[in-house]
Amino acid sequence: MEAELDLLSIAVLLVDRAGIVRRANAAAETTFDLSRRLLEGHAARSLFVQSVQIDELLAGVPADGEFPQRRLLMAVRRSLREPLPVVVIAGPAAAEGLALVLEVFDPGVVGRVMREDRRADISETNRRLLRNLAHEIRNPLGGIRGAAQLLESELSGADQREYTRVIISEADRLQSLLDRVLAPGGGRRGPRVVEAINIHEVCERVRSVILAEHPVGLAVVRDYDASIPEIQADREQLIQVLLNVVRNAAQALAARIAQGDAQIVLRTRIARQVTFARFHCPLALDLRVIDNGPGVSEEIRERVFDPLVSGREGGSGLGLALAQGYIEDNGGMIDFETEPGRTEFRILLPIDRAPSETMG
Repeated sequence: MEAELDLLSIAVLLVDRAGIVRRANAAAETTFDLSRRLLEGHAARSLFVQSVQIDELLAGVPADGEFPQRRLLMAVRRSLREPLPVVVIAGPAAAEGLALVLEVFDPGVVGRVMREDRRADISETNRRLLRNLAHEIRNPLGGIRGAAQLLESELSGADQREYTRVIISEADRLQSLLDRVLAPGGGRRGPRVVEAINIHEVCERVRSVILAEHPVGLAVVRDYDASIPEIQADREQLIQVLLNVVRNAAQALAARIAQGDAQIVLRTRIARQVTFARFHCPLALDLRVIDNGPGVSEEIRERVFDPLVSGREGGSGLGLALAQGYIEDNGGMIDFETEPGRTEFRILLPIDRAPSETMG
C-alpha cells in the first residue's frame, strides 16, 4: 500500500481510532513540512489548526467504520511558517485498525495541476488541428511549386525568373515546415529511444552549437550541480528541447549580442517532492535556461507553447510547441517566468521513474 500511496500527488494520512497517524505518503512530507518518520506516530489533531474538527471526525466514526465522506476547509500547522490553507476530504479507512483516510489538498498545487492538464489538452488539440491543416496545404503547395518551375522554363529574362525563384524558394521553406509538423513524433523520425542520460552532456552539446552560431557578444554560463544522477529519457528529444529553448533565448538577445553583453545561464539542480500532473516524484531534475533579454511580450505569454505562435518576425512558432511535446513524452513539464531583463524557462524531469512508467 505504501508504494501505491507514494504515487499520488496529494497528501494522504491514514489515522487509527486513537487519532494517531499510522501511514503518510511522500506528498504529505511536502504539505506538512515534516518527514514521514515524524508524521507517522504523530497525533493527527496536532497537525491542523482546527484540531477540534479532527476530534469530531474521530468521535463520529461508527463501530462498523462506514460513514459518508466529509469535505473540510482547514489549515496545516508548519514550523516557523504561516499555516497553509488546505481542503481535507475525510473518508472511512478499509484497513483493520484504521479509522480515517485524510486526503489533504494544497489549493495551489491542485490549481497548478489543473492548469497543466488544461494546457496539455489545449496543446494536443492544437497539434491535431495543425497536422490536419498541414495535410490540406501539402498537395496545393506541391502544385504551386510545380507550376512555378514550368513557368520559369518558359521565361527568357533573368529578372522575370527571379520572381519564380522566390515562389519556389518560399514553397520549399513551407514544405520543410510541413515536413516537421507531419513527421512521426512531431519532427523526430523513428521510434523514441529511452536510455540513461547525463544531462550535462546534453547541456554541453547545446552550448557548443549556440556558441558556434554566436561566437561574439554572447556568454553561455554553466551553473551545474555535478551530483545529479543520470535520468531515463530520449537523448535526441532532450537535445532538441534544450536547443529550441536556448536558441529562442539567443534570438531574443539579438540587441544585447550586438552590444556584447548578452548572457544565457544553463542551471541544473535537484528538485525534491515534485508534483507532476499525473504523479508525485521524490526526486526530479530541475533544468533552467535564464537569459537577460527583453522578456516574452505580454501578448503571447499565455500562448507561447502553442504551434505557430512566435515573438519574432519570420519565426516558425514550432520550437517551443515541439519542446513541450517532447518534455511531456518523457514524463516531465516545462514552464517559464518572464519580466523585462530576465526570462527563465524551467524544465522538470523525473529522476527515479522511467518515462514509460509515468505515461501509464
